[in-house]
Amino acid sequence: MYTIILQHTPADIPERVKREAEQRFRRVLERVLGGPDGVLATYRGWRTAEDTAESEMAPGDVAAAKRWVAAASRARGDAFRDLGETEAWFEVRLEK
Repeated sequence: MYTIILQHTPADIPERVKREAEQRFRRVLERVLGGPDGVLATYRGWRTAEDTAESEMAPGDVAAAKRWVAAASRARGDAFRDLGETEAWFEVRLEK
């Protein structure tokens, strides 16, 4: 499994609003990527891509990384809709 944590939020953002944003981010990721297992697979592909040249990656990992970028961008847009302009960001923590 994994945990979504909204980081670097302004102090005036209520905890409830922060949690709702985290839940929206998770729901969009899971809807777009096919559930929790899809989120984990594409996130791992993206993390592999961060440390590896595309030419050295398997085609499936390249595709997973690109899917992650697109899904995370969409999820951020939905999640931040009630937060306004902010420098906050979502952290995905994999549970071991």
